[in-house]
Amino acid sequence: MLIRKLYKFESAHIVRNCSSDRCSRSIHGHSYKVEVLLEAHALDHGQMVYDFGLMKGTIKDAIDAFDHAICYWDRDDAEYIRLCQQFSARWIALPVSPSAEQFARLFFVVIDALLRQTDMCNGESPDVRLHSVIAHETDTGYAQAFREDAYNARMGEIQLADIVFSEQVRAEWRDPRMMARLLAGERFANPAATLQIRP
Repeated sequence: MLIRKLYKFESAHIVRNCSSDRCSRSIHGHSYKVEVLLEAHALDHGQMVYDFGLMKGTIKDAIDAFDHAICYWDRDDAEYIRLCQQFSARWIALPVSPSAEQFARLFFVVIDALLRQTDMCNGESPDVRLHSVIAHETDTGYAQAFREDAYNARMGEIQLADIVFSEQVRAEWRDPRMMARLLAGERFANPAATLQIRP
């Protein structure tokens, strides 16, 4: 069974080396929609694949980090990077160009790591996992990344340690150490059910 959670954010970027002159040479923004699809073959104690409420925690924070942020490829022009950091409190340096395709892959890698490091506490199926991520750049264009895409070196390596969030972005997380904890392999814990009703 699949479930889907939709997130939205506004963000700006330049996508270097693309065919469109406007896209490759001018800072521009999009109203992004990100769909996170989870799958499992069993249900938890609440008879859910994964409680949608749980997806309002670290997963939401990871995606919301991109809201009103400028995202740039860490291989871009050094002066452009310096100016992005100087004139925006919210910036994110990426190891890949910030295209819709790479956003889908990047969100997959981050969310996959968060799920792997989360202790399930309400009978969630041991096989609950990230199915895919869809990144809508516009109303008419999106990219969908599956596991084989996210970890495909031919599309560019995405290592968690290579994603750099500005101090302002980190300060706005519920847990300002979320990324540091993720990189250190620390565990996150889902809450258990507060009321148990027996049939």
